[in-house]
Amino acid sequence: MSVSPARRAAYQVVLRVLEQGAYAHRALAGAVQGLDGRDRALAQRIAYGTVQRVRPLDYGIETLGRRPVRKLDPPVRTALRIGAYQVAYLSGVAPHAAVDETVELVREAGLERAVAFTNAVMRRLAGGLSSLLASLPDRTPAQAALAHSYPDWVAEVWFRDWGREEALALMRAQNEPAETVVRLVRGTIDGEPTDVPGAYRVARVDEQAVAEGRIWPQSRASILAGLAVGAGPGDRTLDVCAAPGGKATMLAGEVVAVEKHPGRARELADNARRLGATGVRVVNSDALALPPDLTGFDRALVDAPCSGLGVLNQRPDLRWRAEPLPHLQLALLRAAAERVKPGGAVVYAVCTINADENEAVVDASGLAADDLGAEWPAFRHPKRPRFLLTLPHVHGTAGFFIARLRA
Repeated sequence: MSVSPARRAAYQVVLRVLEQGAYAHRALAGAVQGLDGRDRALAQRIAYGTVQRVRPLDYGIETLGRRPVRKLDPPVRTALRIGAYQVAYLSGVAPHAAVDETVELVREAGLERAVAFTNAVMRRLAGGLSSLLASLPDRTPAQAALAHSYPDWVAEVWFRDWGREEALALMRAQNEPAETVVRLVRGTIDGEPTDVPGAYRVARVDEQAVAEGRIWPQSRASILAGLAVGAGPGDRTLDVCAAPGGKATMLAGEVVAVEKHPGRARELADNARRLGATGVRVVNSDALALPPDLTGFDRALVDAPCSGLGVLNQRPDLRWRAEPLPHLQLALLRAAAERVKPGGAVVYAVCTINADENEAVVDASGLAADDLGAEWPAFRHPKRPRFLLTLPHVHGTAGFFIARLRA
C-alpha cells in the first residue's frame, strides 16, 4: 500500500514543526506544493489538527502503546501522532486506512524494525483512543490542559481570569476552525456583511482579489482594533508594530508605519502599495528607539507582540511557543504615548486573552481610558467596560483586547 499525497505532506509538516521547531504555515506551504485543492485541504487539516491536539494524542499513544513517546524515533513518533489524530478526531476516515498508512509512513522512513510495533500500537489506538480521550476529566486547570491540549500555564490563566466554565468554553472554541473573514478595500464582494463595518464573512479567501488589493484577510476583531483608532483625514497616526499592515492600511490621514524587521518592513510597504494606502509611510526601526523627528502625532496604535492566546485556532503551533510579554508591551505603549500630542489618542490592542498582558499593562501605564465600551457595546469587556474584549466563544472571532487611552 502506498501513502496518500495528503498524509505524506501532513507527516512532513508535523515532523518539521514538532521535531525541528518550524512554523506550521511555512512548513505546510512547502509540503503541499503540487497537490490539488482537495489534498491540500486534507493535508492541512491532519497536520494542523495533529499539532494542535498533540498533548492528548501523546497521552493516548503512551497509555495504549505502553512506551514513552519521548523514547520513540522521530519518524515513528510523527507517524503515530498523525495516525492517532485521524482515528480520534477526523470523521470520515476508515480506521484501517489510518492504521495502514501510518505503518507505510514508518516503512518509507526506512525503519522496518519499527513496523510491527507501529502496527500494533495503531490497532490499539483505532480500538480505544476515542473513548480514552473522551473520558479525560477537566475539573482542574491541569486536567483541562491535558484533555483540551493546552500548556498548563494557559489553562491556569484562563481558570484564574474567567472561572472553569468560561475557561472550558474558551478552550473548546480555540480548538475549532476560525471563521473566514476579509476586509473589503474597494469594489464589491461575494460575502456576508458582519457586525463590524467593512468585515465580510466569506466561504473562502479569493487569492486573486487579495493580489489585486481589493480585499484583505483580517478577523473582525482585528478590523475592530483599527476602527477604534478613529483616525480622520487630517490626522497623523503612528503605528509602532505595523507589519503586515492590515490595520495601518485602514487608517485615514497620514500614517507612519514602524516595523523593526527589514523583511517584514518590505512586506508592509508592498502590502500598502497593493491596497492603495498612499498615506502610509514605512519606517524600518525599533519602536523603542524611534528617530527623534517622529513626534507630535495625533494618534498612535500599539498592536504589541503578545502571547497570541486569542488566535490559537488560526496558528496551531502557537500554543506550544506562546509566552506573555507584559514588560515589552508596557515599554511599547509608553514609547508610543511619548510621541503623541498631549491629549492625543493611543490605542493599545493585543490578540490575547490574559489579564496580565491586557488590563494590567494599561493600568501600569497610568493613562486615562476613553469609554470604548459605550461606542461598541456588543464587544464591551465584561469586567472592565471602558475596554473592548472579543472572545472566541462569545463573538465567534479572534480574541482581542482593545483600549483607547489619552496621552
